Amino acid sequence: MSLTSKLFRLYLDYRLRRIDHFRRHPHAVQQEQFRARLAAGRKTAFGRDHGLQGVRTLEQFQQAVPTTDYEGFKGYVERMLTGERSVTAPGVVSFYARSSGTTSDRSKYIPITRHSILWNHTLGMRDVVAMYLDAYPASKLLQGKTLTLGGSCMMEGKNLVGDLSGVLLHETARWGTSLRAPKIETALLADFEQKIARIAAECTSQRIAAFAGVPSWNLELMHGILQYTGKKNLLEVWPDLELFLHGGVEFAPYRRAFEELIPSEQMHYWENYNASEGFFAAQDDASRDDMLLMLDYGTFYEFRDGDRIVPLEGVEVGKTYAIIITSDNGLWRYEIGDTVTFTSTDPYRIRFAGRTRQFINVFGEELIVDNADRALVEACQKTGAVVHDYSVAPIYMSVDRQGAHEWIIEFEQQPASIEAFSEELDRALRAVNSDYDAKRRSTIERQHLTLVERGFFLQWMRSRGKNKVPRLVQDRRVADDMHKELSKQK
Repeated sequence: MSLTSKLFRLYLDYRLRRIDHFRRHPHAVQQEQFRARLAAGRKTAFGRDHGLQGVRTLEQFQQAVPTTDYEGFKGYVERMLTGERSVTAPGVVSFYARSSGTTSDRSKYIPITRHSILWNHTLGMRDVVAMYLDAYPASKLLQGKTLTLGGSCMMEGKNLVGDLSGVLLHETARWGTSLRAPKIETALLADFEQKIARIAAECTSQRIAAFAGVPSWNLELMHGILQYTGKKNLLEVWPDLELFLHGGVEFAPYRRAFEELIPSEQMHYWENYNASEGFFAAQDDASRDDMLLMLDYGTFYEFRDGDRIVPLEGVEVGKTYAIIITSDNGLWRYEIGDTVTFTSTDPYRIRFAGRTRQFINVFGEELIVDNADRALVEACQKTGAVVHDYSVAPIYMSVDRQGAHEWIIEFEQQPASIEAFSEELDRALRAVNSDYDAKRRSTIERQHLTLVERGFFLQWMRSRGKNKVPRLVQDRRVADDMHKELSKQK
């Protein structure tokens, strides 16, 4: 093992002790975060606007600062983008994660402070490695490199703007070069085909032990590697592969495709939750499929259940909450648009439950992403199908037809019978959602399937500047836009 790896191991041991500390003392650690955020906020324009100088308790804080979303916070972001100092965080903020969201074409500029790059996002990825190595002490992960498929970024005036992964790669390029691939110039290429070609040329001769990134984009990269090398699976290219670090979307629909490309019982899939607004959670136990909520990353958490908002100590196991954060990124009681379900409160563990706006309830069916993912996995298991990506939208009622859902699906491997797949999907949906089942018996038809060619969703995302496929959409905007794209291809 190299000196770099040995030093990194020592650091990881230190972080495991810190993680164990907040597992055992979660409320005290969150109080520390609360006080630190208040102290920083008092030095800002936001703090003056909201009287943070006189705030000491959570109750006072909640009275002084209303919850907000991007639209409510945008005015402060626009001031930061001009270079104004200490607007919502001390000093000048010159890094921004730009996102169009999943159901809107309007760009969002999420501020990223240099402090949060070091002590939130980067710390999170190091902790993921620490917890993985703690779970698998015989791992040879540090003897190889992690192939990170990130996005791109560019300068807009004096600000560095782009995908979160691109900004992080740009700002951490000088660290961990012996443990990461490809070269930073390749990693930040904006053209995806060119990026895959360069990665294939650079990395197929290297010792790659892990992948990291969004599942759908990594699948495209893996297919490109196989095409470049002429090999049948990834183990023939990189026999030391043992880990895929994934996040951003539910992994279950992609698992079978990964297992076919990497046919190894030694391959592990490790989840983390690193959003543009912050690094929030990571898997810490190989025997579980949930994630540990990370409590010492410069974020103070609140959680909304309907109109009720509670701090960490107020959450209940089995309930789903919208996340509200006050963070070292300069976000104040900011609702990020994600929901999580608590699976444990000792320690605090969560599962990602979806976006607050990604659901379909046009007919009273209350279909959420978790329902759709579970049903899809079951339908694939029953029919031998492998789904690459999908999106669902309502089909509205008319004079001569009932309502329904349209599932736009891209298969990695088609089932022998589309009819059998559709039947199994319908059956599974009705089993996991009683409201959907009730509406199927009265109001809506079985789902309609629209099948698209391989590569369709990737092309659609790239042309729209998105990095995630909207899973469930309450109206027809996304589906109709996809149909326009389909009509161009005919």
